[in-house]
Parts: sequence; structure tokens; C-alpha cells
Amino acid sequence: MSTSAGTSASAWTRPALFWVDAVPESGEVVLEGAEGRHAADVRRVRRGEVLLIGDGVGTRARAEVTEVGKSRVTTRVLERRAEPGPALRVTLAQALAKGDRGELAVELATEAGVDAVVPWRAARSVARWEDGTRGEKALARWRSTAREAAKQARRAHVPDVAPPATTPDLAARDADAVLLLEATAADSLATVPLPDAGELVLVVGPEGGITDEERALLTGAGALEVRLGPDVLRTSTAAAVALGALGARTGRWA
Repeated sequence: MSTSAGTSASAWTRPALFWVDAVPESGEVVLEGAEGRHAADVRRVRRGEVLLIGDGVGTRARAEVTEVGKSRVTTRVLERRAEPGPALRVTLAQALAKGDRGELAVELATEAGVDAVVPWRAARSVARWEDGTRGEKALARWRSTAREAAKQARRAHVPDVAPPATTPDLAARDADAVLLLEATAADSLATVPLPDAGELVLVVGPEGGITDEERALLTGAGALEVRLGPDVLRTSTAAAVALGALGARTGRWA
């Protein structure tokens, strides 16, 4: 079923969203496992209630609850729509941060609309994410955070969280624009030219800032240093603020 012209925007933002492997055009969809428990036991949905179901890769549907069991909810698809990503995709290169600040950065950036996240092994990052089990667990936490934040925001797309990258990795990335957030930069994010389409990489350094060597390597590869405003933001909040500015300046919020 396609989306009807009369469906209000609130019909796609107010109901709770639940993830499924695939969203059919019509018919029955059963929520089981973690999503079934959340719907039946935590949210306590009822027959006749309308939910959102999504696959995390661009397709969502409005679905009516037809049956509720123990940790299991059966729904019927009412409307389905595929939502393309923005013409200008924003990838966040987020420096690893101590404690839960990195996960907070991913959560806020996801809610603000980031399209992909690259954990950055910056020189002054306190967190190391060494190869092996500990690094894999840390990456899994970032991916889980992005998935849950996208669910909370009713997003059609869950941002991809890539394996960690080094500064040379970022410098070698083939992007249409790279913006390096720096409080002392001469140029402002509010005024620098931006591409209309393609990939824009937003680089956020650690709490201790980036080194001269990192700055030289990134700007030598074409990155432009920009400031957000008159104040210094934490590494956990800078990306979300920048994404808001980019949303307003580009067609991402159209």
C-alpha cells in the first residue's frame, strides 16, 4: 500500500517505532523478541492502536495492532512508504571520548540526523579502543546507541557506524567536503560554501583538541577548519549543534 495524500505528518512522527527485518507492502507483521517485549510488555500496546514499523534502511509503515500476546504483537500494515536519504549525506568522524561521552555524541548526532558515523582514533583521545574483544564491544555499544536513538527519533534510516579510523584514514577519504570543527577557525559554519549533494564529512576532535600534526594532515588533504560560534562545545555535543546548522543551511530539512 502506498501513502495516502491525506495522511498527516504527525501520523509518521507520533506513534512509537519498532524495528523489523523487512516491511511488506501489505499484510501481517509480527513483532517478536526484543521488539515484541518492548511493544507488549513495556509499551503495553492495545488492539486497534497504530504503530510505526521500520527496517532501518529507509522503509517505514503505519501498522494497526490486531493481537497482543506475551512478548508478541501482531500488526496489519495500513500504509507503507520508502524514504530516500538526503542528497547531501553527512558523515560524522567522532573522536573517541572517555566514559559514555562518545555514546552520547552518537545519540545526539543520530537524533539530529547524521547519516553515518566513523569512530576516530585521535591522538589525544583518552579512550583507545584497542583491537580485540574490548574494541569490538565498544563499537557494538556505539552501533546499539545509534539504533536506539534512530528508533526514538522515528527515523527511517539507522546511521551506519563504521569500524574505527585513524587520522590518515580520514585524510584519504574521498568526500565532497570535509569540515574540521575548530573553535579558533577564521571561517564560520554559517557562511562557508557547502556542496548540494554527495558526502560531507564533519570532523569532531577530542576534549583535548586535535594536534598540529593532525590539523596539518587533514587540511593538507582538503579539509576546511570552521567554527560553530563564539563558545567552546564539548565533543559530545558539537556534532549535534553542527548538524542543526547544516540542516538549516541545506536541503536536508526540506
